[in-house]
Amino acid sequence: MQGLKDLVGFSVKDKFYKYIQELQDTITSRLEIVDGKAKFQEDLWQRPEGGGGRTRVIENGNVFEKGGVNISGVHGKLPKSMQAYFKVGDVDFFACGLSLVLHPKNPMVPTVHANWRYFEIYDEKDGSSPSGRSGGASWFGGGQDLTPYYLFEEDAIHFHQTCKTACDKHNSDFYPNYKKRCDEYFYNTHRHEGRGIGGLFFDYCKASEHMTMENWYNFVTEVGDSFLEAYVPIVEKRKDLAYTKAQRNWQEIRRGRYVEFNLVHDKGTLFGLKTNGRIESILMSLPPHVQWVYDHHPEAGSEEAKLLEVLKNPVDWINK
Repeated sequence: MQGLKDLVGFSVKDKFYKYIQELQDTITSRLEIVDGKAKFQEDLWQRPEGGGGRTRVIENGNVFEKGGVNISGVHGKLPKSMQAYFKVGDVDFFACGLSLVLHPKNPMVPTVHANWRYFEIYDEKDGSSPSGRSGGASWFGGGQDLTPYYLFEEDAIHFHQTCKTACDKHNSDFYPNYKKRCDEYFYNTHRHEGRGIGGLFFDYCKASEHMTMENWYNFVTEVGDSFLEAYVPIVEKRKDLAYTKAQRNWQEIRRGRYVEFNLVHDKGTLFGLKTNGRIESILMSLPPHVQWVYDHHPEAGSEEAKLLEVLKNPVDWINK
């Protein structure tokens, strides 16, 4: 990723790119300790149109069957398809972020996803900042969400409380607002169910009279710093629980719903594919073992059925 520092002259952008590099190191080091066997394989890559990334993938571990913790910083001309999406003309863009997905082997341990990112559009010729769909030239986005296969309510409460604690340090409205957006975004409309039990989702966090970009930087990094506390205690509590072949099958069926969301609805996947992103990094979120069983319905009253019932409507985990 040589030359990227020369590009990122704006201080918040520069700070954020340095932050995600350090956060990737912190998260991958901790997850290797939790797994106890597998190590992350690192892959450095360059994007021909500008920028590059550092992909780290873990596979076939004691705890993690597959996972990725990736960072990237890419730039260049905004593709025509994305110009229409942002409602702008011929402009340049810069995007950087950290994206992670972890698929544990034990079905009692939930899958987790997180992403923290910075994006801007600008006119390289004169340095001006076009006003696009976002209402501004630069913004932050991100969040973190949990996808259990078997529901342990105390785990859901812990995850959401950690998210709320991070949000409340900056604005008491952030958690209820971004929790609601997460429930709405990570929803498989074609299945009429949530992908998981939610967390946080925020986007187009741009400068205003109430929040500077520095304020947003502090908030987004606060959430990023909370990730390990939100997830690792759950993993350590559940990773050694016994499970059956039938429970493993259920995990693989539910993973199919995860794949459906990412390929049908996810905006990040769409953006990566439409900006000539690196396919291996974009699709690292897909689990290695998945099932699509025709017209599958769990037994009434079972733990599997309980999960599906919860996924029909968002739950207020903090006040449950």
